[in-house]
Amino acid sequence: MILVTGGAGFIGANFVLDWLAVGDEPVVNLDKLTYAGNLHNLDSLQGDGRHVFVQGDIGDRALLDRLLAEHQPRAVINFAAESHVDRSIHGPEDFIQTNVVGTFRLLEAVRHYWQALPATQKEAFRFLHVSTDEVYGSLAPAAAAFTEEHNYEPNSPYSASKAASDHLVRAWHHTYGLPVLTTNCSNNYGPLHFPEKLIPLMIVNALAGKSLPVYGDGMQIRDWLYVKDHCSAIRRVLQAGRLGETYNVGGWNEKPNIDIVNTVCALLDELRPRSDGQSYTTQITYVTDRPGHDRRYAIDARKLERELGWKPAETFETGIRKTVQWYLDHPEWVAQVQSGAYREWVQKQYEGAAA
Repeated sequence: MILVTGGAGFIGANFVLDWLAVGDEPVVNLDKLTYAGNLHNLDSLQGDGRHVFVQGDIGDRALLDRLLAEHQPRAVINFAAESHVDRSIHGPEDFIQTNVVGTFRLLEAVRHYWQALPATQKEAFRFLHVSTDEVYGSLAPAAAAFTEEHNYEPNSPYSASKAASDHLVRAWHHTYGLPVLTTNCSNNYGPLHFPEKLIPLMIVNALAGKSLPVYGDGMQIRDWLYVKDHCSAIRRVLQAGRLGETYNVGGWNEKPNIDIVNTVCALLDELRPRSDGQSYTTQITYVTDRPGHDRRYAIDARKLERELGWKPAETFETGIRKTVQWYLDHPEWVAQVQSGAYREWVQKQYEGAAA
């Protein structure tokens, strides 16, 4: 049994689905179901006894203690986080509460649970913390990609809150001996991605005939990682990572944002052409850049390849085609997410039933 936090969000849900697709070990899935957590992401697991969903907050110590005691997981994988830079600029409070205070409470609950385990279980236990490359700050155009030794230089409330959580995880290892692993990933993309992030927003807006907003000059560079490759990396780190170590997970796909938008438009031109015969690129609109927008992130994932033999299975070309096709094939998912209907459903479904 493993405990996954944030398992109804984009990366967490993909991880839970992939975990149960490749094996039979059950998952307890704890998610607060904020705006980006969507139970419909897990529809295919309805009635599956290997998946136990609990609506709740990683900041709820009593709930954490009860879940750990009841389910006795051999590992905890922490995806739970507020994760959108723009939202963190407008409202940093939630990011501090979930990413910093929530991680602290989770670590404390896990520490007390782990310390009481029998020796063999105690030795086998793992706490895997999923984090981001944004903690490293911004790279100069010609600078080498981020390695695990790069200084932490977060520039947004979001990345500062994630940096704080990484430091807490490290400290709980060095102070208390908690057997932790940390992964720092580059920009994920793929199925089930909430349409506020670049790639799903472009797909959804393009199909709706809306403008495709590109920040500044569109030359901000990101390294892109297909979400299912990220999930396979986490499984590998959980299986064989060295305790207390950090592993960078990247897709070796550095691209400027404007190239991403043009690629999405070209795929839509091919797979779902506009009725007027024009390219979707005519919908691109440049908008004022966001405050403190980092110019470049790039991940050096060689440590993960060298030590654990992991490499991404998808190129950007194969991954982005699969992603665009998924959104074309799942208009009902997009409609639910945008309408807020899923939130009303969750409220009805779980009102007074939160464990």
